Parts: sequence; C-alpha cells; structure tokens
Amino acid sequence: MALALLTVPSEDALVSLPGLRRGMLAASNPLSAVFWSTAEAILTKIADGDATVGDVRTWLEATGTEPNGIIGLHVWDEQSERSHLAAEMHTRLVTHLEEQLAGGAIDPDLLATADPVACGAYIELQERWMTSALPDGRVPMDVLLEEKDEEFLAEWDAADAEALAALETLLVQVGDRSVPDESLRLAGTRLREVIARPGWPGQLLIECGGVQPKDLPTDDAELWLLLAAGVASPEGSDDWGAPGGGPHETDSAIAAICAIDHFDWLAVITALTAGGPGTAAAATDLAAYVRDYDPDDGEGDDDEDEDEVPDDADFGLEDAGEDDEFDEFDELGMEDLFLPVTALWQVLGAIDDHERLTPLGWWGLPEAMRVVWAPSDGAPG
Repeated sequence: MALALLTVPSEDALVSLPGLRRGMLAASNPLSAVFWSTAEAILTKIADGDATVGDVRTWLEATGTEPNGIIGLHVWDEQSERSHLAAEMHTRLVTHLEEQLAGGAIDPDLLATADPVACGAYIELQERWMTSALPDGRVPMDVLLEEKDEEFLAEWDAADAEALAALETLLVQVGDRSVPDESLRLAGTRLREVIARPGWPGQLLIECGGVQPKDLPTDDAELWLLLAAGVASPEGSDDWGAPGGGPHETDSAIAAICAIDHFDWLAVITALTAGGPGTAAAATDLAAYVRDYDPDDGEGDDDEDEDEVPDDADFGLEDAGEDDEFDEFDELGMEDLFLPVTALWQVLGAIDDHERLTPLGWWGLPEAMRVVWAPSDGAPG
C-alpha cells in the first residue's frame, strides 16, 4: 500500500486515501490508524514540496516490511539499479520481515512514532538475518559485500584505463621528453640518504611506496618511479593507524592523497606535462588546474551528465531545492589534498624550491602515472 501510494502524484494519492481506507476495511485488512495518519502526513509534505528522500524512506521503513537503506556495511541500491543478487536478497529479507510482522515481532505503529526500542530491535532483526547463513550456505551480508567489492574494482580498473588512454594521447602530442640522467642520479642518491634517516619525509615516502629501506631498488630510475607512483597511489601498510603504528601526520597525509581521484590527477598531470619545465606546481596551482580542467577541450559543453545529482523523483518528490552549493568546486579543500603531494615532489626533485616543475619531474611524473594506471589485478592504492 505504501509503495503504491508513492507511484502516483501525491495530490491524487491524498484524494484516494478515504476510498482506499474503506476498501481495506471491507477486505478485513483495515491497517492501523497510525498508518493512515502518517500516510496523509508524508503525502502532504510531498505535495507541498517539503519532503526529502530521507523522510519518505523513514516512512516506508516504518511499515515494518521495508528494509533499512543501510544495514551494517551494506547499502541497498535503488530498485532499478540492484543486481540480480541484490534483488534476490532484498526480496528474501522483505519476506522475512513480513513473516516477523505477521508473528507479532514487529510493531509498525511503534516504528512510525520512532520508538527507540522498537527501531533498535527492527535494525537488529535485519542485521541478524543479513549475517546468518541461508539454507544454501550463503550469508547475505558476505555475498553482497563481495559483489560490491568486485563492482568497485571493475569501476576502478575502467577509470585507470580511461586515464591511461588520455595520458598516452597527451604524451604523443607533447613529444620526446628525455630522461635527465644526471638529475636522476643525484635524486637517487639523495632519496637513499633521506630514507636512511628516521622520520619525515623518508618514512612517508617508503610508506607510500610500500617498500622497506633494506629492499630499495638499486636502479635510480626504478627507485624514483616506485616512490613517485607511491605518492600518487599509496600502497599503505596495515601497521599505520594501529596502536603503536605510524604517526598521525603520516595517516593524515596518506588519507589526503587517497582522496585525490582520477580526474584530479589527470588534470594536474595534463597541465604539468603540457606546460613543461618551469610550470607552476604549488598546491594552489594544482587545485586551479583541477578547477579549470576540461578533458574534452570545450567539446563536451552539451553533456549534462558530468555533475548529475540523484533524482528525487524516484519517490514522486519535487526537486530537493535550487541550492547548488554542493556543485561548487572546493578549491581550498583540493589545495589541502595536494599539500602532502607537493611536499614529497620536492623531496623527489620533481619540483624545485620555488615549486616549479623540473626537467626530472617533466619526465618522471607522467611515467609514474603510467605505472599507477597500468593494468593490474591488485586493488587500488
């Protein structure tokens, strides 16, 4: 009934409520007074344009047969976006909730009034089902999270491939970038000395690169590219962030770097590679490159999908509002993400003391991104 009321315009649903209520009473399934009053309230909010997706979900979940949107680590996709497995598990869970409701284990009226004990018990009931084995041995939570992991890795690989293709096209346009042998040799010597000393920046460099000081490559180019690739895609370590592990500053730096996505890196590498040695490469410059980057060079102005937001019309809602604050580019936030990057780039010799691209950086940073975006069976850094 709740889902059916949301499939038609809210004004029509409101008009139909008295007739539906009489029909349900005649069918000896009257539903409760609380259901009808909350239905009228939520439909009125929708009609007035005041309801949010969260309001509607909360009302649906209060029927006692609609799973919570988030259960443990699992987030249910919208019905039209669910995989075959997710649709199966959702249906199985709904059936379980219907059985529990029929047996008196769920009181929807208490859920509708947000009774904390009833709401807590409703969530626990779902979590128990999600973490219990089905007759065929599958555990719903486990198989759903495994599927999500596989989807994420596939999407990440696709993003890697797209970024690598764009980089290769760029490098063809730029032409020859000779290896600065002397700069590379000096950088290799300096990096080994830095890593041999305790603390920053050597500790952060080897953490990002996923290597131990005793296992450093002997070849300067291999060492430099390994560490530079680690700056863009930290390998990480299970020890950091744990009691007795790495310092908080290292955790924060790695977290910032990991928040930089494919688009951001491609924007920065494109600007630096096209600009060549001497190009400004301070964190504020990198943030501006991301802000101004257009991968289609102005050819994709008619593409409306880039910043598409979730459609609230799934529940018959009006637009959530005209507030575009979430579409604004956070330049200061992006600058903060790149601060540890530029600090490490200086240590690598990719940028100089004036935070401008060096010949070593012009050759090496694109090559390091080739390493990062190369096809791999492993998980992203």
